[in-house]
Amino acid sequence: MRGGAAGEGKVAGEGFDPGEDAVAGEPTAEDGATGVEKWAGDGLDARGDEGRGDDVGSAGSPTDDDELLGRVFLTRVVEPGDETGGRWVRERGVAEVVRRLREGGRPLPGVSAKRWAGLRARAVRADPRRDLAVARAAGARFVTPGTSEWPGQLDDLGDARPLGLWVRGRPNLRVWALRSVAVVGARACTEYGAHMAATLAADLAERGWVVVSGGAYGIDGAAHRGALGAGGATAAVLACGVDRPYPPGHAKLISRIAEQGLVIGELPPGDHPTPSRFILRNRVIAALTRGTVVVEAAYRSGSLVTARAAQRLGRHTMGVPGPATSALSGGVHELLRGDGVLVGDAAEVVELVGDMGELPPDRRGPVLPTDLLEHRTRQVLAGLPARGSATAAEVARRAQTTPDDAIARLYELRALGYVERHGDGWKLTRQAMISVRGGRRTC
Repeated sequence: MRGGAAGEGKVAGEGFDPGEDAVAGEPTAEDGATGVEKWAGDGLDARGDEGRGDDVGSAGSPTDDDELLGRVFLTRVVEPGDETGGRWVRERGVAEVVRRLREGGRPLPGVSAKRWAGLRARAVRADPRRDLAVARAAGARFVTPGTSEWPGQLDDLGDARPLGLWVRGRPNLRVWALRSVAVVGARACTEYGAHMAATLAADLAERGWVVVSGGAYGIDGAAHRGALGAGGATAAVLACGVDRPYPPGHAKLISRIAEQGLVIGELPPGDHPTPSRFILRNRVIAALTRGTVVVEAAYRSGSLVTARAAQRLGRHTMGVPGPATSALSGGVHELLRGDGVLVGDAAEVVELVGDMGELPPDRRGPVLPTDLLEHRTRQVLAGLPARGSATAAEVARRAQTTPDDAIARLYELRALGYVERHGDGWKLTRQAMISVRGGRRTC
């Protein structure tokens, strides 16, 4: 299992003595085998079960198995989002990187001797076949780049692309990612934020969109529950092993997501989260989805990291505004002052991330009875004083029409109950006063 603290020293395994941590019976560099040869040909195949690979990513030929085992191995050795490791894989191939890590010798380019020693210490302890078996027992599979279930949009991350993804749940990850939206925000959210996240997620789910979030407390949890409550689709991207729900208080929620949707992670079974892994996890949420909506976020919120990653990747970035007096609105409002787009409901989100023609309805206030009047008639009505009465000539002058036209329209308004005649004067009725006031904005 990897070191728990964030930072390069812990990530790289500095100060980590492979001799002290070597486990009896596990393969070491001194055993003589190289590459993935060490894991093949002893009964349990590369997919983690005897001849059954339906639940564990791609398989088939020995080459496919070698690639799968190599990538599983690397998830134990290289931290998520490590661009140096990603460049090694791109330039040298999985098998060569695995061989160099297991054999030792001169460090690969881009790392110090101390960091190389830390990576080697992890490599000694890595057992990909065991990880696949544990994953299968937890109902998880390992999806690798180039296979039919791999979401191609993750390739936009370049060398920071995941080496593979551990996935719990029945749906096809690639298909779900094609129509997905991220809803993220503050952990310590307000009732307003939780309500907006849940409502937004439920409405998106009802429209056939997959709601993606991080499974955390606050906005993440509200978004997942909103989608689940609507009987829709949701996916949680974790910063730990998919068999180890985090936070512990969301164990039931994450189990329910795995039953009804998908639980996704880069880290192998049993691995734990760290602050740096939460930050790096956010790039996967941003890349996997067609857009990111931020609901409540302070200036230093991790959800803004997701939004900025989405912007760098060319994805849509949206924010739900909140009270200007709330500290949890500061980060969202700053996002909206930049390239973020203000949204208030699912229809406005879909207008951005959806297909051409998926437009929200026109927004307008309530229709008042006076809105149904012909324009000239409304002008005559507006020409009557709020108190007292006025002659037809006075009304005509205010409405910019002739006295005869004003009289004709005043009789029409009387028939509708808006005005009444008193001698030579005309005045508004109580009904007209209520209707006219309803259409005016007062301070």
